[in-house]
Amino acid sequence: MMRSTTIFRRGSVVGVDFLFADQRGSKRRPAIVLSSAAYLAGRQEVVIAAVTSNTHRRLLPGDTAIQELKPTELPRPSVVTGILRTVKQADVTQAFGSLSARDLRAVEASLREALSL
Repeated sequence: MMRSTTIFRRGSVVGVDFLFADQRGSKRRPAIVLSSAAYLAGRQEVVIAAVTSNTHRRLLPGDTAIQELKPTELPRPSVVTGILRTVKQADVTQAFGSLSARDLRAVEASLREALSL
């Protein structure tokens, strides 16, 4: 795995290898950085949420449709999922754009509700 030299922050859209549920393989997927600046500065890990372009399925608890696509630099309409992972910062291999402030607030609200925070 190549070492990340990317600077990212909460709300950044990044590329990361996601393990399949059966852990028999992985696929490079976009994800949203959820970690705070303090978390990123103090740890080698980053908490992320998976992003999918499958916008035709119903939204599940923790899912949020991205309303402002342009600042994310994603190629098609997408959904931030409630599928969360903690990965090594070094495993983040690319950076795109960022969620708008509005979309980041919507993701935070959706996750708070899904996790009863």
